[in-house]
Amino acid sequence: MLTELRISHFALIDCLELEFLPGFQVFTGETGAGKSLLVDALILLLGGRASGEHIRSGAKEATLEAVFSLSGRPPILEKLKEWDLLPEGTQDLLLRRVLSREGRSRMYVNGRLVPLHQMVELGGWLVDIHGQHEQQSLLSSKVQLDILDAFGGLPALRDKYATHYHQWQDLVRAVADVTQRSKERQEREEFLRFQCEELSKAQLVSGEDDALMREHRKLQNSGRLLEIVNQAYDLLYRNQGAILSQLTEVRKLVHELGTIDENVRNWNEATDGATAQVEELVWATRNYKDGFDHDPSRLAQIDERLALLQRLKKKYRESLEDLLARQTRLQSELEELSNIEERTQNLQQQVSQARQDTWAAGRQLSESRQAVAKKLEKQITAELAQLKMDKSRFHVTITTAAQEEQAGPNGLDQVEFTFCANPGESLQPLSRVASGGELSRLMLAMKTVLASVDQVPVLIFDEVDAGIGGNVAATMGQRLKTLGDTHQVMCITHLPQIAAQAHHHYLVKKESVNKRTVAMASRLHAEDREEEIARMLGGTTITETVRKAAGEMLNATN
Repeated sequence: MLTELRISHFALIDCLELEFLPGFQVFTGETGAGKSLLVDALILLLGGRASGEHIRSGAKEATLEAVFSLSGRPPILEKLKEWDLLPEGTQDLLLRRVLSREGRSRMYVNGRLVPLHQMVELGGWLVDIHGQHEQQSLLSSKVQLDILDAFGGLPALRDKYATHYHQWQDLVRAVADVTQRSKERQEREEFLRFQCEELSKAQLVSGEDDALMREHRKLQNSGRLLEIVNQAYDLLYRNQGAILSQLTEVRKLVHELGTIDENVRNWNEATDGATAQVEELVWATRNYKDGFDHDPSRLAQIDERLALLQRLKKKYRESLEDLLARQTRLQSELEELSNIEERTQNLQQQVSQARQDTWAAGRQLSESRQAVAKKLEKQITAELAQLKMDKSRFHVTITTAAQEEQAGPNGLDQVEFTFCANPGESLQPLSRVASGGELSRLMLAMKTVLASVDQVPVLIFDEVDAGIGGNVAATMGQRLKTLGDTHQVMCITHLPQIAAQAHHHYLVKKESVNKRTVAMASRLHAEDREEEIARMLGGTTITETVRKAAGEMLNATN
């Protein structure tokens, strides 16, 4: 629900801060006091079209802010998490829009700058505004279809249909793909076979290129390698005074030393180990030089092999490992192409079955929708009669696809809510209903009937009381109050019968401050509220009788 609204330098509003509570709340005040400015501010905050004219004279910018509590609203919370706009551990939402005279504006959600389209989509999840110029929901065919299904408890049937539909469409795409590949089969097979044979002939081995480079480097430097290993062998073993012979003498001396002085007997272990390691190194150098194969023809073979590998890697622009993976893929695709006729036939059989399953599930869903539509029409018509629109007609038009190819992801049906307010007029889509008051009352009737399935938490009604009074106004107030049990409802009204029903009452008025007109708003309590109801009943002259009537009206409704 909306918990706070802050407005600064907007039209006649200099600085305004309001806190809101759950339930049904009304805004009243003299004609021209600026009640609709609050709705206008919310419309702009939620992505409405802005201009420099909205900014208060003398100010450079206007700032609009709203805080929403989203506790118990999982769908909206999930959407915000999906957009990464909900800090961990919070269920509050801060919206902010800054309007500038240059026509540019900046929009923020929980402190993060967002584009206009995202704010508009978010606004559709948060607030429904019903008035002369704004209808945030229930006007699109898609939303009306969703409402009909939710009202009738049809999500399970719709999900069943959607599963069949998506399986069918996946298979249709698979058939199209395999059919296209079949047309290109010969050319594709030749191309694949050429690549496969080229790579197979190369007899590629994983890691081969690195191993060959190491061997190539060794053979290319074979002369220097032999020179180094011979020098090392001579120093270790063959030269006069070689390291091994000198170390052997040291070992003898240390052993003799240990027989005389027991404190140095531990030196024996060090000399024995050193001698063993040098002996091991001597044998290693001898084996290396004796086993060295300096074959000039091998170097040429390696050069030729590396050139082949380099040519293949450059041609396909892939590493050796990727070439091996490509070879596996080519072989698999060749096998698949060889069985393409059988695969096509099998897929076509699956498509036929999936089409039948989809059509059967769609027909079942359509029949259920037809029954639900009648029930919805009856309940909304009854509500309209209570709102002094007993001559009006409301109809749910369902157009069902005649052919399977016309089926869509949500079923076989196109749904449109149509309405006419007066006898003799033709039914029109809701978007073409001319009167803001009539449409607002229709929306109130629909919202009342759909209260249990409507997911939008905040409902705002402007001009809902146009052209009514007396018992009808009281009935309308009762409907708005009941709707406040499941939604946060805000209503701008001139009728005391409606205002008296509200859980919370706000007064909007204009005052002169420093020779400038300023629109202000505040929440009324007890006597102040009774005084405002009396003003609405009695006009400019408020007598004790009128005050008493106002008090009785408040007591009766609360």
